[in-house]
Amino acid sequence: MSIAIVYGSSGGNTESVAKLIQKKLGKAADLIDIGKADADKINGYDKLILGASTWYEGQLQDDWDSFDKDALDLKGKTVALFGLGDQSGYGGEFCDGVGILYELSVKKGANVVGDKNSTDGYSFEASKAVVDGKFAGLIIDEDNQSDLTASRVERWVESIRSAF
Repeated sequence: MSIAIVYGSSGGNTESVAKLIQKKLGKAADLIDIGKADADKINGYDKLILGASTWYEGQLQDDWDSFDKDALDLKGKTVALFGLGDQSGYGGEFCDGVGILYELSVKKGANVVGDKNSTDGYSFEASKAVVDGKFAGLIIDEDNQSDLTASRVERWVESIRSAF
């Protein structure tokens, strides 16, 4: 089974979290910058961990936003999601990128795992990343809670390890 961690990163934080996930997963997983990839490359993987930050008023990071998402084939693939956001500065659209990737993954027939994460410990107004009262993936706030990043990644990776 081939695993890829696909991320879009403008400032470097999402890339850093992707590398931390790769390390904690402890399995061979390719790191792919979405800005340097096409759908054919990503479609060649069986298992995907997709990551994005949220920008502006709840939009996907620029490289993800311009990527041809229609060409992705996720049917029957295992997908986990992670995202970064700023709950204090952008509490009205906190980590909406995860919600957008979640909707895309479900629509494309993926088996989404790691999607039942508590919202406890976060303070925000609204988020598309919340599905049925839980976060649809790993949620990281490097701007306000960077001291919690390592433990949140470790706990989440443990929850998805058996699926990968």
